[in-house]
Amino acid sequence: MRILYGVQATGNGHITRARAMAQALNQTDIEVDYLFTGRPAEQLFNMELFGDYRVLPGLSFATHQGRVDLLKTFKQARIKQLIDDIKNLDVSQYDLVLNDFEPVSAWAAKRANKRCIGLSHQSAFNFDIPKTGQDIGSKLVMRYFAPSSEQLGVHWHHFGQPILPPIIDVGMSQTHTTDGKVVVYLPFEDLATIKQLLQPFTDYHFYIYHPQATDSEQGHLSLKALSRVTFEQDLLEAQGVIANGGFELPSEALFLGKKTLVKPLMRQFEQESNVLTLEQLGLASSMATLDQDKVRQWLNAPAAQPINYPDVAGRLSLWLAQGAQQPLAELSQELWQKVQFPSYATLPAS
Repeated sequence: MRILYGVQATGNGHITRARAMAQALNQTDIEVDYLFTGRPAEQLFNMELFGDYRVLPGLSFATHQGRVDLLKTFKQARIKQLIDDIKNLDVSQYDLVLNDFEPVSAWAAKRANKRCIGLSHQSAFNFDIPKTGQDIGSKLVMRYFAPSSEQLGVHWHHFGQPILPPIIDVGMSQTHTTDGKVVVYLPFEDLATIKQLLQPFTDYHFYIYHPQATDSEQGHLSLKALSRVTFEQDLLEAQGVIANGGFELPSEALFLGKKTLVKPLMRQFEQESNVLTLEQLGLASSMATLDQDKVRQWLNAPAAQPINYPDVAGRLSLWLAQGAQQPLAELSQELWQKVQFPSYATLPAS
């Protein structure tokens, strides 16, 4: 079997999920080619696992001060380039296209009538799960940004729907945590504002990963350039995580039992819905803005307990190698039977 795996590279969460899948796919006889869009090639890092991957411009959303900037998004979109790339991407040599919310490979597959499996958190929004802030624009984005013939959605709970648990590198093992160590990843916020937010909490040591940061020490604030290697080590040692309302980092934090505080990217339907979901499940705290009082309350909150999410990447790779024929509902039920939530979680009735 030969697969084209298209990955949205605007945020690091999609790439992190693809890394977990790549490790599992490498254990099969499947031949995989990787395509990343939404970020310039020179801004990608720690990509060795993907071999001779391709990078195209694609589409991405522009942000400003923690909000989606629709005008800037429209201005920077390279629509003609996108259309040309879709037309020029030959998918005839592949048995199927695996797609993590990546528009070029998705639309190329649709043009060629090639089987395309949407494997993403966004695919979960095709089902009846908690949502907020969804307007006509976000509905159109979810439907047409990266269309697929089948949807494999991933989420923190199944909500009685045929969706899967998060795709995580389950090889990450819990290590001895460092008292007062907190990992901060708020890439859509201004770095100076983040530093101001955390400055008063001198009893804690914050490791701030940010696209604008270079490695430096500023008292109890450690500024860190983006690196998957050092980030994962700091994450394993941390007692807590402060993050935007994406999906993959909170998933890793839940798996590792890290106390989590999330702040959504405003005007971004997916992130606002993610934060609502975490609140409803009782699995994380949230703040609508960068709020010192919210940070203080969260720092004083009890520790979290890990959620034993299974090896979804390994099971999916086996499913793909066997022809991707097992019904999704059966696969979903099989995987969720292995999950045990903490006692403090507030789970919906199945």
